Amino acid sequence: MNSVVEVGRTLNYVIDSSCAKYRDRPAIGMAMEAPLTYGELHERILSLAVRLQAEGIQKEDRVAILGENSHNWGIAYLAVVRLGAVAVPILPDLPETDVHHILNVMQVKVLFTTQKQIEKIYEMQEVLRCPVITLDNYVPTVDIVPVQTFTDYLDEALAAFADEKNDPVFSPVAENDLASILYTSGTSGYSKAVMLSHRNLAANAYAAATLAKVEPGSVWLSILPMSHTYEFTCGFILPLLCGGRIAYAGKTPTPAILQKLCNHEKPFAIFAVPLVLEKIYKKRILPQIEKSVALKLLCRLEVGRKLIYKKIGKKLTAFFGGNLELMGIGGAALNPEVERFFNEAGFPYLIGYGMTESAPLISGGPLGDPTISVGSAGKPIPGVEVKIVRPDPEHGIGEITVSGPNVMCGYYGDKEATDEVLSDDGWLSTGDLGFVDRRGNLHVTGRSKNVIVLTNGENVYPEAIEHKINSYHWVVESLIIEANDQLEAWVYPDYEFIDEETAGKSRSERREFIERLLDEMRFELNEKVSKSSRIAKVFERREPFIKTATHKIKRYLYSGHGILG
Repeated sequence: MNSVVEVGRTLNYVIDSSCAKYRDRPAIGMAMEAPLTYGELHERILSLAVRLQAEGIQKEDRVAILGENSHNWGIAYLAVVRLGAVAVPILPDLPETDVHHILNVMQVKVLFTTQKQIEKIYEMQEVLRCPVITLDNYVPTVDIVPVQTFTDYLDEALAAFADEKNDPVFSPVAENDLASILYTSGTSGYSKAVMLSHRNLAANAYAAATLAKVEPGSVWLSILPMSHTYEFTCGFILPLLCGGRIAYAGKTPTPAILQKLCNHEKPFAIFAVPLVLEKIYKKRILPQIEKSVALKLLCRLEVGRKLIYKKIGKKLTAFFGGNLELMGIGGAALNPEVERFFNEAGFPYLIGYGMTESAPLISGGPLGDPTISVGSAGKPIPGVEVKIVRPDPEHGIGEITVSGPNVMCGYYGDKEATDEVLSDDGWLSTGDLGFVDRRGNLHVTGRSKNVIVLTNGENVYPEAIEHKINSYHWVVESLIIEANDQLEAWVYPDYEFIDEETAGKSRSERREFIERLLDEMRFELNEKVSKSSRIAKVFERREPFIKTATHKIKRYLYSGHGILG
């Protein structure tokens, strides 16, 4: 790809140029099904745009997309922005109340949705007076909300488009025109509507394209929601920009499903959140080592460990179809122990850092750069500048601020919140803490709001302690909180492991086993951390923590002793 970062481009330009260049190549479709070519994709985008325009959709109108990933989702989005209208992608995991809030505020002119989501709008039939189109062609048996199926709607649009003698005429779309309004599902409890322009998204995709060598025809397996900017920019716009083929998983990517899809598609690239990789590490890799005395002994020696990890790394690459060259990891922090394994195994991973407000990528890779530090989020991507504000004189840790063409236009309808994070000269305050090492790599140490300040003035970064707890193979997730000037850990164990280890034992024996695990972990952990980071109490949590779309725990929900599950 071109090493120069492209600015002054719109998403429409990206699609037009790719569809002209790669017209007969496969472009997009569901995994294990025949894909559409770039030419077919372009025809569907233009046809749908013409129909939407004929039905009154104009520049700056808002159109919502509430549904799971599919090529139809992508066609709908690209048809909307073709008109200069604004797409409002809604995360499929959002509860009904949040969906109602977004649709009420946005006053959308059309809603694209699916069978799994449509019940969320049943109570809005009096308010939501707009066409509802089902991307998966679902027709409800009870006629609460009138719908049109996407296939019928598109077929009619294609037929009308074929009869047109002249090229379609749309309103001019400029790089600074809005393309998306996305509601964050942040950890702070206050969801904001982020306004992203064509320039924000296109520039970020062009910059991301410089981080790895991508050949036209490469297969990209999509497993994350397109309604999140991470997958949208990196797993949708980026592969289309490069002439790749996108295959949508269409199912929850359990290890078994993922293996089946990868064996068929043999992907070049997958973007994932750390949880996916950490599950594979704990469920498929650690047990191989833990159950073998010989392997455990070898792993105590650096030479032996690296040899074993390399062999497992080859098996892992085979698990992903044998053709994987880019495993993008982002959306949350990867456990350091898991990263050390991937690094020593020679697994082709790339850790990125970003946020919705930066469209989203701020740093990452580049792939194969030997100066990338393990534990870092790589280097700021081309065209993006990172500055650490008010660094701690001892560690150099301060707030990460960002400037570049990817920085959002602001929060919709919220000037006060916009002014809090966007300076007059365009610098975005991320709210994250970190530092830049001497090799230019960005290290993210946690959220500024999450820092625990004890009465003795010590700053404690809970994420660092949680990473150590989560490295225990029997721990699924954990959370550190402060209570009475002491640290407490809440741990959600792997109950499959607990069941295996306590099979045939009584309820009280099972309870004793769990309590012993928690006590041993607390003792071991306190030997390894600084005095200020020692844990006073550890509690078992009996259900998963509530998380965001990228699997970050919503910390604001858990304070004091209201945490018990």
